[in-house]
Amino acid sequence: MTLPSLRDAIRIHGLDAKKSFGQHFLLDPGIVARIASLAGDMAGRHVVEIGPGPGGLTRALLDTKADGVHAVEIDQRAWPLLDELVAHANGRLVLVKADATSLDTATLCPAPRKIVANLPYNVGTPLLIGWLRQAALWERMTLMFQLEVADRICAAPDTSAYGRLGVIAQWCATCNVVMKVPAGAFSPPPKVESAVVDLVPKAEQPSAALFKAMEHVTHLAFGQRRKMLRASLRPVGGEALLEKAGILATRRAETLSIDEFATLANLVCTAN
Repeated sequence: MTLPSLRDAIRIHGLDAKKSFGQHFLLDPGIVARIASLAGDMAGRHVVEIGPGPGGLTRALLDTKADGVHAVEIDQRAWPLLDELVAHANGRLVLVKADATSLDTATLCPAPRKIVANLPYNVGTPLLIGWLRQAALWERMTLMFQLEVADRICAAPDTSAYGRLGVIAQWCATCNVVMKVPAGAFSPPPKVESAVVDLVPKAEQPSAALFKAMEHVTHLAFGQRRKMLRASLRPVGGEALLEKAGILATRRAETLSIDEFATLANLVCTAN
């Protein structure tokens, strides 16, 4: 039996994007093929995809040399369509019928593993933070977000987009916006543009305790970003902490480099 085209499969199964799941289906075969290629060499790799929906990106990933694809989908309406794709994938596609926010996705497949996903808008950021906590387990993450979120992940200090998400992401990985996708490429079109971010985890990763300290420090610093650091960081030592780090107490969060935040997080971690 021949696999129907993506658009025909959607029509046959009566599948439409659901707002409650943050879904916007990406149907352009050229765009999904490019996203799959941006993930780099797939030979011998296992890929996790989150929110495959009708399976457009899934098909592109199966067209690579990946050993296998594990697609995590919460939407029961998409399962019959994706089950058909599984039947045509010769054992290379596993459909995980679950909520990705409650899964340890690294346990789905052996290393070397990558994540490639057009992330649902409403869960993209918390999923990313979870993967960064275990960044050593991933070779690469190629992820689509709203353009605003992508800009925050890759933002430089002293810019309006720079905040705790960018600090944590760039602390753990080399981050670059590698592709912008117009709203018209999706069905239905979202109200904003999207972008693909390439994240390559660094060789050395923080311990769980140090990661927690960085989350706390950045939460305090950017939670009151208009305040001087001596005030916003008072719960973790304020001026005394900043003096140990060699950072002027009158500076504000958006002026600190990733390395300066790392110094603060290390001091807070060792003090606890």
